Amino acid sequence: MNLRLFLSDVDGTLVRPDKSLGEPVVAAVQRLIAAGVPVSIISARPPSGLLWIAERLGLTAPIGAFNGGTIVQPDGAVLSATHLDAEVAARTLEQVARAHVIRWVFAKGQWHTDRLDDHYTPRERVTSAQDPMVCSDFGPLLDAVDKIVAVSSDHAMLAALEQEVATALGADAEVARSQPYYLDVTAPTANKGDGIAALAATLGVALADVAVIGDQYNDLPMFRRAGLSIAMGQAPEAVRTAAMRVTGPSDMDGVAQAIETILLPLLGSSAA
Repeated sequence: MNLRLFLSDVDGTLVRPDKSLGEPVVAAVQRLIAAGVPVSIISARPPSGLLWIAERLGLTAPIGAFNGGTIVQPDGAVLSATHLDAEVAARTLEQVARAHVIRWVFAKGQWHTDRLDDHYTPRERVTSAQDPMVCSDFGPLLDAVDKIVAVSSDHAMLAALEQEVATALGADAEVARSQPYYLDVTAPTANKGDGIAALAATLGVALADVAVIGDQYNDLPMFRRAGLSIAMGQAPEAVRTAAMRVTGPSDMDGVAQAIETILLPLLGSSAA
């Protein structure tokens, strides 16, 4: 392929399990950029959780938050944003209201939750780089919802809920797990397939010339549209099977491995 853009998922992919950015990954990304290939990130995270990564990697291309539903510059300037329809957001919140589900609503630049949790709240504070607002009434937020997340440690229940919500909402929303414990609901075009198309368009790059890397089911839409798809080594079997190539796991800086062994060789002597 004529590699002209590399797009990486973040959690479970670019960062290690402790959410840190490994030096081998930083060095490999910068080597790819120096070889003339723009690099960007696309994630279910809000913009606040991505800007420090863009800065650390020295990215200059636009980045995709909320699975690509929001496109921002590396300095945080919003280029475009897609919200869930208010009525669909209300239905979603009703459907995921379960005894063992915590509901998060990302809207108006803030993370809102119906209750705090000893395990997932600290984790999200790190990934979103902000503190939650406990909210007893999501109603005032419904006209500007970027993402709704159903959070649960019961992975089997959440997988079943994914199918139930996807069937109920149909074409009105994108429904996919970004982690076994997070079920994300976004606007129909806020998916990583349309997201990478939007990011590639900002640079005038054809999707056939885009390489992507990810580890979860919400990465499958971008796997289907990119010229080259790479799965992380620890990804579920269905995700690894859907990818064209597989690299090492995130705890061994698999993105760096993919850049060094898969992407840079595509550039030949220009990467030397």
